[in-house]
Amino acid sequence: MSNTRHCMSDRIRDQLAQRIYDGRLKAGDRLLELEIAREFDTSQTPVREALRELESLKLVESIPYRGTRVRGISDREMTEAYTVRGVLEQLAGELAAVHLKNNVAALAPIRVSLEGIHASARTGDLDGYSRHNVDFHRQIVVASDNQLLIQAWEALGFEARVRVHLKQHGEPRIVERAAEHDPIVDALEAGDGPTAGRLLRDHAELCKQRWLERPRVPDGEPVEGNQGVETALASYLS
Repeated sequence: MSNTRHCMSDRIRDQLAQRIYDGRLKAGDRLLELEIAREFDTSQTPVREALRELESLKLVESIPYRGTRVRGISDREMTEAYTVRGVLEQLAGELAAVHLKNNVAALAPIRVSLEGIHASARTGDLDGYSRHNVDFHRQIVVASDNQLLIQAWEALGFEARVRVHLKQHGEPRIVERAAEHDPIVDALEAGDGPTAGRLLRDHAELCKQRWLERPRVPDGEPVEGNQGVETALASYLS
């Protein structure tokens, strides 16, 4: 019974997440447990579990006496997240370089992600690019071998933000931005922690600047629809 419930919870989580990613569910939309349970022909227990997981991914938020809604993203939240990400990844790069120096096996997952970034850029696959991009940064953080650092990075929830399907027609600089990741890997392979860390922090600051150069809304207010998350993806493609 428990395994069946967890399978249902996973199914509900994945389908609701996909609806948020592709824009069928927009910022501010309410998610009613009873309606979702009826749709999936199940009890409310797996629905609650799915909503809790979506909240941990920062896709939804639970508001007392108002229920659960799809989250919006404010300018302040995104700029603060990029600032923190830069600090965390700088430290991750410095620590990871010690373990990755001339270590072909340890570097392999990072290189696979880098190859995915370039391949997706060449074909204009923005969704694939974002997935490989997030994995590239995650692999570097994991290579730091610092569990608290890994947990802090995951808590930023960038994966959920950047995997929203970009509702724009292409990204003209995507190939150029893909190439910006190459020197990071070179520094890691050389065991040059200070350079790797600096490049990663500069990368995050550049993403933040691209975000700031886009249309903004007042602090604390969610962007209409999924525009905020889509714009986050566009600024992350670097």
